[in-house]
Amino acid sequence: MSGRRQGARGDLVLIDEWVREAKLLVDPNATGMFLVHQGVVRGTSRSGERVLGMELTADRDRLEALLAEARCWPGVQVVRAWVNEGSLAVGDDIMKVLVGGDRGDRVHAAMRRLVAAIKAEVVSESEVRVDD
Repeated sequence: MSGRRQGARGDLVLIDEWVREAKLLVDPNATGMFLVHQGVVRGTSRSGERVLGMELTADRDRLEALLAEARCWPGVQVVRAWVNEGSLAVGDDIMKVLVGGDRGDRVHAAMRRLVAAIKAEVVSESEVRVDD
């Protein structure tokens, strides 16, 4: 499952609803964790410079391929992701990712791997800085 852009702030992507739907897709006797990542636009760059926002694009086909891959990782039972696009302001949602699976250690590892892959292979971003 993936989410399409549903508003500049991602406010229509309801994490509680995602978890509720995911619980219907898995065996509750074999599922020990649902983990959610919600990335937002910070007001400073990694180097500490002030940021007004960012321009974001996403490769939807690559996102779908990554989600399909992640469903095959050890212990993973369900994954879902939504990535925003367009002109984003500080505080706006960049992405939301859900991973559910058998054990916490495997779910945490899958989340780290999936978010890193989305950042590296799906998202293209450019910061809008104060001096621009």
